[in-house]
Amino acid sequence: MEIELKLLLEPRDVASFRRHPLLKHYATGKPRSQQLTSIYFDTPDLHLQRSHTALRVRKAGSRWIQTCKSGGQAAAGLHQRPEWESEVSGAAPDLHALRGLLEPGSAVAALLAAPSLANRLLPIFTTQFKRTIWLLRSQAGDEVELALDQGEILHGGKRIPISEIELELKAGNAASLFELALALQQTLPLRAANASKAERGYAMHAPHAPAVVKAKPIELASGLTLEQGFQALLGNCLAQMQGNEDGVVHGADPESLHQMRVGLRRLRAVLGLFKKVIPAQPEIAERLDWLAATLGPARDWEVLAVATLDEAVRRCPDERQLDSLRQLTFSEAGRRRQAVATAVTSRAYTRLLLLLGSWIEGRRWREELGAGQVAALSAPLEKFAVRKLAGLQKKLLKRGSRIKRQDAARRHRVRIAAKKARYATEFFVSYFPARHTHAYLAALGDLQDGLGADNDRSVAAQLLQQLAELHPELAGSCGVAVSLLASGGKHRPEISRLWRRFAGLKPPVRGHSS
Repeated sequence: MEIELKLLLEPRDVASFRRHPLLKHYATGKPRSQQLTSIYFDTPDLHLQRSHTALRVRKAGSRWIQTCKSGGQAAAGLHQRPEWESEVSGAAPDLHALRGLLEPGSAVAALLAAPSLANRLLPIFTTQFKRTIWLLRSQAGDEVELALDQGEILHGGKRIPISEIELELKAGNAASLFELALALQQTLPLRAANASKAERGYAMHAPHAPAVVKAKPIELASGLTLEQGFQALLGNCLAQMQGNEDGVVHGADPESLHQMRVGLRRLRAVLGLFKKVIPAQPEIAERLDWLAATLGPARDWEVLAVATLDEAVRRCPDERQLDSLRQLTFSEAGRRRQAVATAVTSRAYTRLLLLLGSWIEGRRWREELGAGQVAALSAPLEKFAVRKLAGLQKKLLKRGSRIKRQDAARRHRVRIAAKKARYATEFFVSYFPARHTHAYLAALGDLQDGLGADNDRSVAAQLLQQLAELHPELAGSCGVAVSLLASGGKHRPEISRLWRRFAGLKPPVRGHSS
């Protein structure tokens, strides 16, 4: 298993990196350099990439080495994936030799044993870079290989630069990678890199819009401890949040921003669920608040521009009356989205990711807990889940009582409580029978959506009021839009029906899904 942390470094900062005191302090010897050329192979229809597998042949000095990497995961810049290597005679892969390294019957073995695969392989792209390597030993005795890569990815006549640092764990705890990265980042503007060289090369070969990444289902084993579950849930949320970075920075789909915000909200929901047993590190909590305060307004303006205001336009007798207002909301949404893109590519965001990575991988919360509190982390996660869901259900039922007569502020509190209950149920869904959770989650989701539409109109009215104050010439259009949204949003009987449907259900009871 290869475990490495990738960080992007601007070429102009390479000289400063080479002078960084960390290299002198932790290096066990002088650095060594080598020129590396890697050729990545796949079929014309990119069968290996679609199977989440990368196959390359790399020339290092006079040797040729083939490498296969498959599956794995990346979060906070940390890449963990199975890797198999063997020497080959030249610039072409030897699938027979690779299959000899694989577990018989495994998915990767079956993939490489497919008929005619060897005959269909062809070079897709090439990387050429100079690698300088330092061997480091941390204060805790962890052994790390630090590599500085400077070069290019080549595809046809196109070239894109490579300028990155890789910290690969050779022995010890992966948390040491984050500690070393944080030390480097104190004086260098490093950014976490979730995309590998292979992924960047494939993007050159077959350009496509950034993917929208939704939350992946979580399967929690029955024997997990509270601490193990906490780590697994945070990793899942972090993967969703980071999976949408590319779409937020380089894409235009509003769903990328939405899903990044959902990932952040889910992560904060996990911290809230476990706060009495694992308090969040203050700096992490502060930086998560900062990110939420950046994502939230951007998402509100995009919802207004691409969804809520459209409802007003459809109801308006003369759509042209709202043309200037629509253009202004799109402009403001674009400006807010650019602010998010700037934040996501900032040192502050990278520091947040590195702090989270160090905290999760190193279980740093133990440093702040007493002996009895640490012992409590070994309690069964399943019992904790049952207790938490019961508490969230009770709070939601209390907040939603008399919902028919509640104002917008109180309904907003109900919506937040419904969201927390839904996230928690989705987190722990594997501990309950599917026949119980399906109906419960469906009713909870419909209630949340209904309350969300109500809240969108309320937020839209606030944003339109802001625009009216900043642009008096559009005050009339803003007033018309607010009135149209109010007249079209009288859904109190509908929300009451959704509430009755939910309140009539019992929360999931303990058991294992089939």
